[in-house]
Amino acid sequence: MYQYSKYVGLDVHKEKIMVAVAETSRRGPVYYGEIANTAEAVAKAIKKIAGQENVAFCYEAGPCGYGLYRQITAMGYQCDVVAPSLIPKKSGNRVKTDRRDSISLAGLLRAGELTRVWVPDREQEAMRDLTRAREDMKMMERHSRQRLGGFLLRHGKVYPGRSKWTKAHFRWLEGIRFETATQQIVFQEYVDMVKHTEGRVAAMEEEMRKAVDSWKLKEVVEGLMALRGVNLIAAMTIIAELGDISRFSSPRQLMAHLGLVPSEHSSGEKRKRGGITKTGNSHARRVLVEASWSYRLPARKTAHLQRKAAKASKTVQEIAWKAQKRLCNRYWHLINKGKLPVESCTAVARELVGFIWAIVCEVMGKGTVSAAVNG
Repeated sequence: MYQYSKYVGLDVHKEKIMVAVAETSRRGPVYYGEIANTAEAVAKAIKKIAGQENVAFCYEAGPCGYGLYRQITAMGYQCDVVAPSLIPKKSGNRVKTDRRDSISLAGLLRAGELTRVWVPDREQEAMRDLTRAREDMKMMERHSRQRLGGFLLRHGKVYPGRSKWTKAHFRWLEGIRFETATQQIVFQEYVDMVKHTEGRVAAMEEEMRKAVDSWKLKEVVEGLMALRGVNLIAAMTIIAELGDISRFSSPRQLMAHLGLVPSEHSSGEKRKRGGITKTGNSHARRVLVEASWSYRLPARKTAHLQRKAAKASKTVQEIAWKAQKRLCNRYWHLINKGKLPVESCTAVARELVGFIWAIVCEVMGKGTVSAAVNG
């Protein structure tokens, strides 16, 4: 039943780590103690606990990242980073402490009840940080635009044109005058903030364009760009977040990982389905749902789509065209059945995942994605 002589649970925090050990020769796990969250203290504790024995470690995925995982695996020991939301919990247990958490992790690791998450390598993590930084800058840009728009609306300044944040819109902003000097200063600060955040977004997108040239998954990114609604930013975000897609044995498994499958609560003869589960990676799910809105329009091979797909192989382009025909028809089929546009786009996003899985398998080869990602 047991593969290791000891199972160690680590409850990791910024400054300290609570350690518990579950041995195969003992009935329950025991609390080992508290150590500082430094490389030296961790190395000393691991050597003292493990010695010459076969030991497995685990800790919850969280804000402290994967540094501890890389240190433990570099020392030659097994380490699992586990999904916090999938840790079994007793409903009647109302006491939660760091010490109890470490003891629980050790016991559950020995019992095989924990679900580990995929850990990216350093290059993959760097690309993920880059795409998430761009997403953060985009959110700041949106907030600054909303604040400027709200300020103008409060004072009756409404743009008469059709599209905001264009050159024409900024020329209109330059001509706005307020009655008091204070309000004029406030207005100018809001405008400067919008321009500043737009510049930060543009800078991050330029860094992404530079980074993709040296990325070992560049070919996969170019393959995904053949799909309608998937540009460079979206393709890089999807691959940076999902990484080793070969770990998913089927498109359905990938759809479930992204939280795009319906939730269900069935019992006996009753069968009740709800909205999507929204589990897994929210960054990739958001990009996919945004991409799915482009399938509201009729399927066609525009000059823009052909330019995007130019670097993809003929087979990948055929998959992308098949996806476009199916998903455009799928959207309007659901609309005609009475589904809301947002529900239809979510269903389209779920099926789009299947075509993404097919393109990655075509570009990389089904058994070689892992080797490409992990070097």
